[in-house]
Amino acid sequence: MRIIDVWNVATFDPALLAMLEQKAALIRDYLTTSRRQFLEREASDHTWPYPTNPYAADHQDFVEAVGQEMNHRTIRAWHYTRLLDDEVRIIQETGIYPGTLETLRRRLDAQAQAGLLSAANVEALYAASPCHHPEQQPGRLGKFWLTSDPVRIDDGGVKPLLENWGGEATYFWLKDERLEKLVAGMGRARILEVGVPVEKTNQWLSAGRAVVGAFARTLGCRPDHGAFDLYTMEPLGAPAILAVHTAGETTFKRVGRGYPAKYKSIR
Repeated sequence: MRIIDVWNVATFDPALLAMLEQKAALIRDYLTTSRRQFLEREASDHTWPYPTNPYAADHQDFVEAVGQEMNHRTIRAWHYTRLLDDEVRIIQETGIYPGTLETLRRRLDAQAQAGLLSAANVEALYAASPCHHPEQQPGRLGKFWLTSDPVRIDDGGVKPLLENWGGEATYFWLKDERLEKLVAGMGRARILEVGVPVEKTNQWLSAGRAVVGAFARTLGCRPDHGAFDLYTMEPLGAPAILAVHTAGETTFKRVGRGYPAKYKSIR
């Protein structure tokens, strides 16, 4: 199975590259025009309307076409978490699954059986989960979240995920300092590399935009950064787990800043 990094043209298959090369002039014309219009606007008194890019409609149509093509491909994505060794073993044997209140309860009960949580702590952590709240449920339940680009472990967006067992489903609304210390002391920080079929996500358009942007950089253009968050609502089996990086390992420290070797953050 070919795995694509949306930020690395070297991983694109020949058919995808040919599609991009065929529209190289359109991509360049759109982005250079957009850049010129931006600079002219910044240098102006800002009293005149922002001009229309004459290539915008065709460029958007092409991005959408590439996105539809990405629905037939698998991309490498990254998941930041804190796991116990047994949980890593289970993931490597069976894969990953979207989170629900039922799966949260099973995880908590498993740690009670392992002697890491008391029955009272299980109940307290379960009751404190934001996944009970109707406004939180649409963004959390039935989803397994990832990001398209590797993120440094000192990034504020992933640090809490690496520092607290159970993810946001357990720590996000905790106010009890004792429980906060409890989840922070369980497991070790991990980064999962996952092969995700784009068709199982909600982000085919973002994938298309990122791929076109990566190709544009090879033309000397300056597109917006193409990183995006994504989720799968379906389980992904063990073959989807490409690697697990654990705190203390050299590669873990280098994710997003030297690993993968071809990655260079443009944020």
